[in-house]
Amino acid sequence: MAAWERVWIDADMYSQDLHSLINCTQCHGGQAVDDMTIAHTDMIDRPAKNPETCGACHTDVTPASLNSLHSTLAGYDTVLYARSVPENHPALEEAEANHCNSCHTTCGDCHISQPYSVGGGLLDGHAYVQTPPMSQTCTACHGSRVKNEYFGLNEGFPSDVHFRERMSCSDCHTADEIHGVGITADHRYDGEQKPNCEDCHQDQIGVGSGIEQHEIHGTEILSCQSCHSVEYTNCVNCHLSKTDEGTPYYTVESHNMGFYLARNALRSAERPYRFVTVRHVPIDIDSFSFYGDNLLPNFNNLPTWAYATPHNIQRNTPQTESCEACHGNNDIFLTIDKVAPAEREANASIIVDQAPPLPDGYVPATAVETEVPTDNSTDFWGGGGDTTPTPEPPTDFWGGGGSDTPTPEVTPEATPDNFWGG
Repeated sequence: MAAWERVWIDADMYSQDLHSLINCTQCHGGQAVDDMTIAHTDMIDRPAKNPETCGACHTDVTPASLNSLHSTLAGYDTVLYARSVPENHPALEEAEANHCNSCHTTCGDCHISQPYSVGGGLLDGHAYVQTPPMSQTCTACHGSRVKNEYFGLNEGFPSDVHFRERMSCSDCHTADEIHGVGITADHRYDGEQKPNCEDCHQDQIGVGSGIEQHEIHGTEILSCQSCHSVEYTNCVNCHLSKTDEGTPYYTVESHNMGFYLARNALRSAERPYRFVTVRHVPIDIDSFSFYGDNLLPNFNNLPTWAYATPHNIQRNTPQTESCEACHGNNDIFLTIDKVAPAEREANASIIVDQAPPLPDGYVPATAVETEVPTDNSTDFWGGGGDTTPTPEPPTDFWGGGGSDTPTPEVTPEATPDNFWGG
């Protein structure tokens, strides 16, 4: 936005908004006088953060919204406290206040202006916008991962099929969900799945759907994203700090594209899946070291590869091409070689020892009856049978040679032979 666009209020247009009947000072503070020096004293920086502003009229929504995960830092507290101890909570809360509060939003950050975290700026001349524009509000905060995935901004990967159908965030995420109405949650994956793929695709899921792959896998082996997501961003080692002038900032060591299935650490009646997509979150044992020493002494209490619901859904993906794309294919499973040695204990409960095998008696669709030469001197394609090169040993995910892979500190739970129900 140009600077003037951020603050320009069209008086004629705004006069038609019901909110124009409210005096500016009622929300923004200051004094309703002609003297500009006095008028702008005691201004309220983010008026919608105050429950007495929007909440004075919108009593059905505001209390829930101000206690929702969009407004509070309860989601961060849940995971950080699990890795920490009570005496370290004040230091962690100081870090959150410096680095997280500007993102966690107010009513005005969605309905009046762009979010504070991206510099604000009025959406429509201070008029109330009932349905927040996706590209100026939702993806302003959920940008580095969700926006790039959904819009197809990761090079080489298409946009989400729902985006290609011109669907915005609010087509799936209802107003009550966004406002937290009727929801009590300490983490975004607490309780019921909202939204749920079944909300729109009920007849296409599980037994009775008429879709062979869905019939076979049912609704408890794999999450929908396990088959219908493609590669997404994984970030490594975030560290918080401040400049010499006191401005908070953060750095991320690296990020990469990848797709990984792991055991479901959040398995429950609401999320019964055995395998789910996981994303590496950029937590590090020293992420908060600027604010104190050893602030995460229980770092290994939670996985660093977290349950994920990527926003890059496709009808056809590499996983849907054949049964062998998943079964017997360790490349897409979070096997121990893909986990940094220092994080293996934290992820022990979700690491997969090996990809599930194909069912007994399965005949690959690619198998065709062809006369194969019986002469052992040549292979099927005509080359010498004993000249086939020996495959190179696999390279460790973190850059080391396969033969130099450290002895793992953990032993992953064995994949059940009876994948289909054992």
